[in-house]
Amino acid sequence: MLICLPLLILSADPIKKISILTINDQIINPITAEYIEKGIEQAEKDGDQAIVIQLDTPGGLLSSTRTIVKKILNAEIPVVVFVAPSGSRAGSAGVFITLASHIAAMAPSTNIGAAHPVEFGESPGRKKESLKDVLKSLRKEKEGEKKKENQAQRAVEGEAPSPPLPRRDGGGDASPHDAKILNDTVAWVSTIAKTRGRNVDWAVRAVKESISEGETQALKLNVVDYVAQDLGELLQKIDGREITLASGKRVTLSTKEAVPSMIPMTMRQRILDVLINPNIAYILMMLGFYGLLFEITHPGTWFPGVAGLICIILAFYAFHTLPTNYAGLALIVLAIALFVAEAFVTSYGLLAMVGIVSMLLGSLFLMDSAADFMQLSLKIVLPIVIATGLLTLFLTGLAIRAKRQRSPVGAEGLVGQIGTVEAGGTIYIAGEIWEMLSEESLQAGDKVRILSMAGMKLKVKKI
Repeated sequence: MLICLPLLILSADPIKKISILTINDQIINPITAEYIEKGIEQAEKDGDQAIVIQLDTPGGLLSSTRTIVKKILNAEIPVVVFVAPSGSRAGSAGVFITLASHIAAMAPSTNIGAAHPVEFGESPGRKKESLKDVLKSLRKEKEGEKKKENQAQRAVEGEAPSPPLPRRDGGGDASPHDAKILNDTVAWVSTIAKTRGRNVDWAVRAVKESISEGETQALKLNVVDYVAQDLGELLQKIDGREITLASGKRVTLSTKEAVPSMIPMTMRQRILDVLINPNIAYILMMLGFYGLLFEITHPGTWFPGVAGLICIILAFYAFHTLPTNYAGLALIVLAIALFVAEAFVTSYGLLAMVGIVSMLLGSLFLMDSAADFMQLSLKIVLPIVIATGLLTLFLTGLAIRAKRQRSPVGAEGLVGQIGTVEAGGTIYIAGEIWEMLSEESLQAGDKVRILSMAGMKLKVKKI
């Protein structure tokens, strides 16, 4: 019996494993893309039956989405995207990820759609603005006004003005830049849906018209393959399904007895994912500037300056990834410079007031994206701007009062101070040795208070 035991163990079916990746109400960014890429690679290396991406996202970076989709389409094991738990959504970037999966599923009370492209740093309808762009825009406005005047004049003379070319979305004149991104995204989503045998028309409308569907309608429209209450039910439903991989290899899923294995984000990924948030990056930048300001006004303390520099480096890392409007960032830097100048050049609050306005405008213009989840929260911006302004004005007021107050110098400034009697009838005070006069008998080491000055001697009284 003991001799046969190893043979029985070898003949038993190996434990089947399914890896689980979780995107829980997170923006699709380079960190989430890295997390999914490495998760798929790990599952392939371990020989997993499949990998499940449990998805809940409002959307995110188009370039990161392309990275994820490319990895899913070329995966060596089946990739299942499950929009779950209930209340979750696959918005914007989530649509592309879901459509690209080998098996797409949704939990009850979830939705998918609204996939109009939102690119980090360059979103349709909102290009990065530089000073050159602003001046160009102003010139176009003037040319437009002149064109309208000419059209009105021709109308008076009986000539009909030619109508402007309509946009695809029904708005005003279409930007070639916007049309290029939109058309490219439409072609891409069409290819993905066609590759996976899903509803191409719906996919195109999700991009062009930002339509969205609940799980029941998405199943009817062939957007997803299953609706499941939870992961356990989903694994039961997909058991036995045959999947064709990009390599042409056909795989039959055996998921009923499979053991789910969670793959969490690493500590580094979690930290960086938190940092790539407009509000967190903004707070870090302001804390960094405060630290440097404290170091400038109180040199030699070191810690505030070093901590401030670290905060600024982390903030700029985030802004490098986020859709940052550098005109807004320049306004914030200008505001900080004005606050620093106020600490050295008293302008009676004028520089501070200009700095407050500059910081507020810069904060409002900082994020260059049409997506709501990419905007700075006014609940964070306003308190920081107001607190910075009040602090600067308070410090300015202290500086003004200090300058107006007469500062006593020399022996006159010693009156009222306390010194120590030295040997030989002298007194040590304020780092200097003075001769003294006293009506009392004093000994070395006695503490005395300065009463007045008589010639080059100090009149003192024992305390």
